[in-house]
Amino acid sequence: MNLSDIILQQVTKNVAGSNIQIPQNLQQQVLGGLSDSILGSLAKTATAPGGLDQIKGLLTGQADAAKSPVTALAGNIFNSNVLSKLKLGAAGAALLAFIPKIMGGLKNIIKDQDGDGDVDLNDVLLTLKGSSGSILGSVLGGVLGGGAASAQKPAGGSVLGSIAGSVLGGIFGKKK
Repeated sequence: MNLSDIILQQVTKNVAGSNIQIPQNLQQQVLGGLSDSILGSLAKTATAPGGLDQIKGLLTGQADAAKSPVTALAGNIFNSNVLSKLKLGAAGAALLAFIPKIMGGLKNIIKDQDGDGDVDLNDVLLTLKGSSGSILGSVLGGVLGGGAASAQKPAGGSVLGSIAGSVLGGIFGKKK
């Protein structure tokens, strides 16, 4: 199971266990938007200075998910890319409140994956890579594929690809 699957599982579990009323015709869009927002936050944070340390703290349980800038960014992405367009009112506010809980549910998913006896930057990268599909693959795919420069969700694509492509496109596109 890769990170994307774990996030979707956390999103589905938290929303299904609540009494939030999401219109049936918007459920898939809302759940996908939550997942994409969390993945987008992780991808954008991974490219920022000190971002991998923030992700490591969050995913190892050393950082409080409710106070993490990664969580705040996920909330901002979800609010601007999903909630502002769907106008869900109180249900939208309740969904935003779930983001710290979902992020907190991701703690302790980073293990010593490279066998060197500790959890380090390489383990974070291996976790982000996942077993099939990945944040890093989505990020690089967006950049190398030349797409994803727009902040809008591309047809058949994801908000994550759009955000990650924009972030890394800006980084790799600059010449010194």
